[in-house]
Amino acid sequence: MKIIAYLKPTCGWSMGVRAIMKKYGLEYEDRDIINNADQYAEMVEKSGQPLSPCVEIDGTMLADVSGEEVENYMLSNGLVSKNNIEAEAPTNAPCTDEEHEAMRSKTVRFF
Repeated sequence: MKIIAYLKPTCGWSMGVRAIMKKYGLEYEDRDIINNADQYAEMVEKSGQPLSPCVEIDGTMLADVSGEEVENYMLSNGLVSKNNIEAEAPTNAPCTDEEHEAMRSKTVRFF
């Protein structure tokens, strides 16, 4: 399975996607959309929208998704088998107000 995840370095939603990848022991490419304009542009082009996280699994783009939504997609399509391992981060939670404030000075909009 080829997985490309377009994620922010620190973000509740992005951390949820990473937690699901770890829960299932999946290898994936973690593309930083905050510090790399080309990766952000690629995400927007492929997904047709500017919101993240976006996860591409074997050519299917899941746009603006939570870790929980990614997990449900993979389970529903038989890409992973259900397990009882606890995710290491919330899989359906936004950034805290403190995280948003910390990112405010670091966030760059490329478009």
